[in-house]
Amino acid sequence: QLELVESGGGLVQPGGSLTLSCAGSGNTLDYYAIGWFRQAPGKEREGISCISYGGNTYYADSVKGRFTISRDNAKNTVYLQMNSLKPEDTAVYYCAAGVSVAHVREGYGIDYWGKGTRLTVSS
Repeated sequence: QLELVESGGGLVQPGGSLTLSCAGSGNTLDYYAIGWFRQAPGKEREGISCISYGGNTYYADSVKGRFTISRDNAKNTVYLQMNSLKPEDTAVYYCAAGVSVAHVREGYGIDYWGKGTRLTVSS
């Protein structure tokens, strides 16, 4: 059984940067594609980034060029570096694991979800 725990959320000013972490426990993340999703108040969940077990990365247009996903298999952790943050980035951010990166990118075929970490971008 794999457990995912997100951390690193908080309050940041517009234009600022923050890094979220998704730590796995109970099993290795090595063979999973890991996706980052977010859900803003009153909006549907949005898939924003995904990394395959081989390190291939994908980004939604809304975050492309501002966010960077990476993984450290030795630490069993996936990161989301977020730069040039905007108020519209405010949301609860979740990480999720699945076997197929193509499915995880689209938000299905998810085997495990974290409980989320909240990011607020506000002055």
